[in-house]
Amino acid sequence: MRSLSPSPLWAALSCCLCQAAFPALAAQDVGADGEARNFDAIVVTATRPSSPLTWTTDPKLPRQPVPASDGADYLKTVPGFAVLRQGGSNGDPVLRGMFGSRLNVLSNDGSLIGACPARMDNPLSYIAPESYDRLTIVKGPQTVLWGPGASAGTVRFERELPHFDAPGIKLDASALGGSRGRNDQVLDATLGSPGGYVRVGGNRSESGDYRDGAGNVVPSKWRKWNGDVAVGWTPDADTVLELGAGRGNALARYAGRSMDGAAFERTSYGLRFERKRLSETWTGLAANVYYNAADHVMDNYTLRTPNPDSAMPMAMASNVDRRTRGGRVAGDWQWGEVALTAGVDAQDSRHRSRSASGRGAYRLQPRSEDAAFRSAGAFAEATFGKGRPQRWVSGLRLDRAQARDQRATTGMMGMANPTRGQTRSEHLGSAFLRYERDLDARWNVYAGLGRSERMPDYWELFSADSGPAGSVNAFSAIRPERTTQLDIGAQYRGERVDAWVSAYAGRIGDYILFTYGAGGAMGDSSQAGNVDARIAGGEMGVDWRPADGWTLGTTLAYAWGENRSQHRPLAQMPPLDGRVTAAWEGRRWTAGAVFRAVARQGRVAAGQGSVTGQDLGRSAGFATFALNGGYRFSDALGLTAGVDNLFDRDYSEHLNLAGSADFGFPADPVRIHEPGRTWWVRLGYRY
Repeated sequence: MRSLSPSPLWAALSCCLCQAAFPALAAQDVGADGEARNFDAIVVTATRPSSPLTWTTDPKLPRQPVPASDGADYLKTVPGFAVLRQGGSNGDPVLRGMFGSRLNVLSNDGSLIGACPARMDNPLSYIAPESYDRLTIVKGPQTVLWGPGASAGTVRFERELPHFDAPGIKLDASALGGSRGRNDQVLDATLGSPGGYVRVGGNRSESGDYRDGAGNVVPSKWRKWNGDVAVGWTPDADTVLELGAGRGNALARYAGRSMDGAAFERTSYGLRFERKRLSETWTGLAANVYYNAADHVMDNYTLRTPNPDSAMPMAMASNVDRRTRGGRVAGDWQWGEVALTAGVDAQDSRHRSRSASGRGAYRLQPRSEDAAFRSAGAFAEATFGKGRPQRWVSGLRLDRAQARDQRATTGMMGMANPTRGQTRSEHLGSAFLRYERDLDARWNVYAGLGRSERMPDYWELFSADSGPAGSVNAFSAIRPERTTQLDIGAQYRGERVDAWVSAYAGRIGDYILFTYGAGGAMGDSSQAGNVDARIAGGEMGVDWRPADGWTLGTTLAYAWGENRSQHRPLAQMPPLDGRVTAAWEGRRWTAGAVFRAVARQGRVAAGQGSVTGQDLGRSAGFATFALNGGYRFSDALGLTAGVDNLFDRDYSEHLNLAGSADFGFPADPVRIHEPGRTWWVRLGYRY
């Protein structure tokens, strides 16, 4: 098996944290923008929109539940997001009941697409949130700037391009320990001067199997590491050229799968350029190219013992990899109250696989390419009335997408592939128009209509055992999705109260749905097809500051979907989810509490869903309670601690995988239960 342990980060963290005892390092750090960078010890339990349909937060801040091990886990603090759970780490993100490539995920403005045919390694499983500076989310088809599709929304994990007015250093470091062997270390250091900088970052995270609220052990252990380096050239205050590279790997055990993840190798390279103030009207130019590769190994012997009574009684492994390359060039212009961003982007990706029986035998097999993708697009997004109380924002995007089928066989029985060597192409369009109005200094309202056309992704074209009735396979017959959605909402920012509400309603033509049926000894068979669907729902939140230092808040999220073609509920919809939070912040001490209540879900479509999971039947509601507290030793150094599921409730999320018989779960589907009472403590340093 591949090595998973890089050089330990503990020594570096210890040096950084110990320096906090010296007054010079306890002072505020003032960046090139003149803003103080104070350590903030408040634990993030929920977020609110920064502007209409856009959420922006700092993923380096501590959060509750226990700080995230991957990108999907962090998104749970944003109302409207859920995670399709499978035990410990690497759950699949869901926004407003939409999943897969309906959610466009970018890291440093590049795509890193997983390789597993069942999304064991979805894109967010390769993302360590604390290694990024900013998380930006746009809900709905309300932007065209960041790639095709994105009918549910866009998620961007970003690293800043820094400028230094004088030689200096910026440093973020943290160490976390918790129940069941959880321990994380993160180090992010940037050394720079007016002429350039070097940034080095790394993280390591691991945890053992957890126990649920009933005391049962749930197979869920993981171990991960990532390392990244970037070198930047800043010849002046308006120009940055950065070259970056990164590596990572992981392993993860899954209670809900017949195999575990024995390797999640990541290799990344990127080149970014940014130039501001080129002229009075040409305000910016940004360009980047990237290379991301995921090399993923699944087996039934590294983290478990092969089950002699299963469909895989012998040691078996599958090795899949996916290489994605792409780039983007965009310019910004402003003429008075009109602002425009326009540009082009492109991407190509290829997928390969190999497998074998026997421990490590797959390494002796050649890799075989089975799928290839290409896309190219042009986009423009404009704001009319920028800086004024009344604004119109609109965007248009045109794409050409291609997919090529290279598989020799298809289906559960391994029949000869009738579409081998064929290529299919689609011309796709996306557009939106949004009206925003500041009623006064406190109130803002908006309404936007968006349209998105999405090419079927790798999983929809190649993972299903069959396509629509009468077709030779999914590749030949699955049609692109067409989403039309209305988003409306309002925000209020007052002296003591902040409040927001958003609602949406949409129609999805040719929604791509997976239907599962009994497949005998080989397991469930899957069929991908198109249906027409309707979706609706919304989110809301209120923060009230009754006294200095106190904040009371609540959020609520609801998603609804209907399969109009089959006159039944749309599968994999998360239930009504609400949170009530309380936080107190003093000069040194902080404290908080989170009460989460989730309703039962009775609107299900058993046996239908996505390539990742399916509705397992109705689910019960539940409620959990969590506490957190913190202490600031200085402006730079802070300690936070918390306990999740304080009352050790035994519960499971609605979006879930069924437990695998390899670990003793019954044949009838049983959802994987969540961790019981969990303690954690985190020491963070920011300079």
